[in-house]
Amino acid sequence: MTELNYACLKCGACCHEIEYKKRIPLYPEEANFLIEIAKKRGIALKIIEDLVFLDMLNKKILVVTYKILFEKKINGCPFYDDNYGCTVHDTKPLACKAYPLALKQVDAFNFQIRVDPLCHYVMKHYDLLKNASFSTMKEIFKNEYPNAQNHLIKNKNLMLKIKQLEFEKKIKISRQISIKDFNKHLKEWEREELTTN
Repeated sequence: MTELNYACLKCGACCHEIEYKKRIPLYPEEANFLIEIAKKRGIALKIIEDLVFLDMLNKKILVVTYKILFEKKINGCPFYDDNYGCTVHDTKPLACKAYPLALKQVDAFNFQIRVDPLCHYVMKHYDLLKNASFSTMKEIFKNEYPNAQNHLIKNKNLMLKIKQLEFEKKIKISRQISIKDFNKHLKEWEREELTTN
């Protein structure tokens, strides 16, 4: 048992660039939802492609996730408000619901759940968290862990879908390509969003 029970400090560490490039991944359906909210509120939301695969067979860019391009003026998410915090809290993306648990990309097809060390709650309790067991972490982050697990499962299902489509010879994913060719294809090829449906 542990005396720790995670509670968001609304510090905005999850919503702003701190010491490294922050990545808030969005699945296509989440991106579309946030675009609609931004339009209604007059928010200048910029979303760019994040995790993509080149399908050499169909000459398409398969988009798995997008990411929010942080607003330069505040160097953070345009849905963050200094007084209120997250203004889309009830409908925020899965990655945000899981925070401070995040997916760390191991390679193109593999991710792991990790704790973001830049979260102010994590920093405040680092001595207790650094050696916590997996079951203790699940207890501390009892609301965030199921979201992180769902995020991981969704990612794994999308990777499995890509591998299945490859096995069925419906797509051919490039694993060896020059940066020059990769960038050329990014400019020229059509996009296709991948979903788990």
